[in-house]
Amino acid sequence: MHVRLLEYKDPQVLVREMREIKVSERGIELMLPKAEHLVMRVYGVRHTAANILKQTMLSNGGDAAVSYYCCLGGEEKTDVLLFGTVKQIQAACERLKEQAFGLAGLAKELEALLARRSSVPQPLHTRRHEFIWGSRTYVMGIVNITPDSFSKDGLAQSANPAEAAARQALRFQAEGADIIDIGGESTRPGHTPVNAETEMERILPAIRAIRDVVDLPISVDTYKAEVAQAALEAGADWINDIWGLQADPRMAEVAAKFQAPIVVMHNQEGTVYQSLMGDIIAFLEKSIDIAEKAGVRREHIIIDPGVGYGKTAGQNLEVLKCLADLKALGYPILVGTSRKSLIGKVLQLPEDQRIEGTAATVALAIANGADIVRVHDVAQMKLVSRMADAIVRCAK
Repeated sequence: MHVRLLEYKDPQVLVREMREIKVSERGIELMLPKAEHLVMRVYGVRHTAANILKQTMLSNGGDAAVSYYCCLGGEEKTDVLLFGTVKQIQAACERLKEQAFGLAGLAKELEALLARRSSVPQPLHTRRHEFIWGSRTYVMGIVNITPDSFSKDGLAQSANPAEAAARQALRFQAEGADIIDIGGESTRPGHTPVNAETEMERILPAIRAIRDVVDLPISVDTYKAEVAQAALEAGADWINDIWGLQADPRMAEVAAKFQAPIVVMHNQEGTVYQSLMGDIIAFLEKSIDIAEKAGVRREHIIIDPGVGYGKTAGQNLEVLKCLADLKALGYPILVGTSRKSLIGKVLQLPEDQRIEGTAATVALAIANGADIVRVHDVAQMKLVSRMADAIVRCAK
């Protein structure tokens, strides 16, 4: 006899292991929740409620970590870490539904989170393309019509920027890109903002030129509703908003009007957080709420944690490490790390020498749940994505 510890508890792997030892399908259904130990953080719980929450988890075989000040009870608040299997947390939820102090509502939130984490986002169907999330990683190729792009690949100073953009998009299509993302304003740290007119002068001719020669969805990278609407009218298909619908109040209405998929990204001024991943998730939940209230369909929403925006290099690395936390929101995840400063700071390399660092971040992002990777080097990152998918998704 020998023993092996299964550290990697992916549900698909566990199902395969149980089938190998001839467990019945009903047995697999019953056993799978017992194999998954979860840690869940609950924010802003009153001390009285936190004590009840801890006792409820203990009585159902789990546990909860609370502030040592909770012994005082009262109206003060603490965050709580819940520890347990899916089955133990589900059992605790049944008990919590009978409690006061907001715990009944918390039980429903926990149940909804458990349901989302085991589900796959609905497929996205556009006019010409279909995106089946979970089947493989999709590659978004970056086309910058700017004079000051951090990656030094801006096309604004070309003799004919629209023709240059079309050639680059054609190359990306040949190299295996799934989406073309076009932007007319650099958003690198210290960038010079441009007005909507300048942005449209840069990107609209390029969108039309790309639309004439490329059969891929075109995403417009802008946070201005006026620019987004003009781009969609010119032939773009998606919106990629680096401020997650929270900079221009009309952006969500534009997305809903055109039934356009929209990437909502986390962003903020400064790098101070109370809880890095908790704050990012709260921001994205607000963006999702704005989108849904405006009439954007759920399957048209894609989330992005905003690597490189409002974060230090260390915080960016933590986001990549904890990326899987976003899966419980139930939306496809886009990650953009290509050539970014976090790679430069770790490897001490300039923008044009960061391809290996980008490859590492892309592969690990896919392992942690990314559905789309936004990149400058399409040919190379397409191969990285295919290799990562073969391991993570069993896709060839």
